[in-house]
Amino acid sequence: MSSLSIPPPACLLQPFPITQRLMLGPGPSNVPARISAAGAQPILGHLHTETIEIMNHIKSGIQYAFQTRNRVTLAVSGPGHAAMECAIFNLLEPGDSVLIAVNGIWGERAAEIAERIGAKVNTIVTSAGGYFKNEEIEKAVDKYRPMVFFLTHGESSTGVVHPIDGIGDICHKNNCLFLVDSVAALGGAPIYMDKQGIDIMYTGSQKVLNAPPGTAPISFSERACKKISNRKTKPISFFLDMSWLANYWGCDDKTVRAYHHTGPVSAFYSLRESLAILAETGLDNSWKQHKEVAEYFHKGLEEMGLKLFVQDKKLRLPTVTTIVAPPGYDWREITGYIMKTYNIEISGGLGLSAGVVLRVGLMGYNSSKTNVDKVLEALADALKHCHKSRV
Repeated sequence: MSSLSIPPPACLLQPFPITQRLMLGPGPSNVPARISAAGAQPILGHLHTETIEIMNHIKSGIQYAFQTRNRVTLAVSGPGHAAMECAIFNLLEPGDSVLIAVNGIWGERAAEIAERIGAKVNTIVTSAGGYFKNEEIEKAVDKYRPMVFFLTHGESSTGVVHPIDGIGDICHKNNCLFLVDSVAALGGAPIYMDKQGIDIMYTGSQKVLNAPPGTAPISFSERACKKISNRKTKPISFFLDMSWLANYWGCDDKTVRAYHHTGPVSAFYSLRESLAILAETGLDNSWKQHKEVAEYFHKGLEEMGLKLFVQDKKLRLPTVTTIVAPPGYDWREITGYIMKTYNIEISGGLGLSAGVVLRVGLMGYNSSKTNVDKVLEALADALKHCHKSRV
């Protein structure tokens, strides 16, 4: 007679098959076989010699992808949100002033995280699909005198790729650090961390890099590191404390890496492989591919009579396209029909764009004209079969 009062869950006593689906939402994207195979390699200890070598490869790959020589460059164990919190938790102390540019949900999230740790948060806000001119940013920086200015490079909720040139100079002229979220854009749209004066930048593994979710590349300039080293209080999170993470990743002057946490070793394998693919492809070629495929998609949508949400072509994010939700249709029915009939994921809006747009992601491995043709066919079919209100 067993002493257990809780029996084994019946759902766990049989396999759970996963359907192969074309992931054309705003992320995660499909994982190529090469990256999946890398992640399936035998487990090593998180401080074994080979693991440390892989981590060093990852650092070099991030430096290439970010176009930076920053010594403190690593991958946070967690999704893009973890990197966002890592940046904000380490840079800001209670009472510190931060200016957040809100052009979609990621600015809203950054503002909330900063508020939760007691920072003095000011925002500049634009409408969904809009952007900030450098003159507006300079005026706000001069007014609020922030220690940190936050901007989203690729706003996946609205489909905007924000101009970066000149903003770093504005920040540095005003003794302010420039923090950039490039989760949805990195690898798909040009960005140069060092040349453009970006002090802290992060991305996620699951977008253009096509690795599974769970690792988040991040980099800190010397200016940012100085701000962190001069903190009066410890960061609110031990797990995301850069004094520990920098040592764990071999980014400090210490000869020995101390145990901080058990890193996701299999995820490191996958991230290394994804960065290797980007290095082999070349950033210029990757940027060109995403631009050409996005323009091909936009032309096809317009030929169908659909409208693009971002009017200015220069501001359209090459990795995530926002389409004005067709009048008279329920966007949920459209996305549901495409999922059921074609096994393709596309999504609705998020935050400011909820109920207003459809979002289609064409990132990394998924950025191809073949996939564009598939999603255009699925959209055309959905518009024929989904209910359209006459009101």
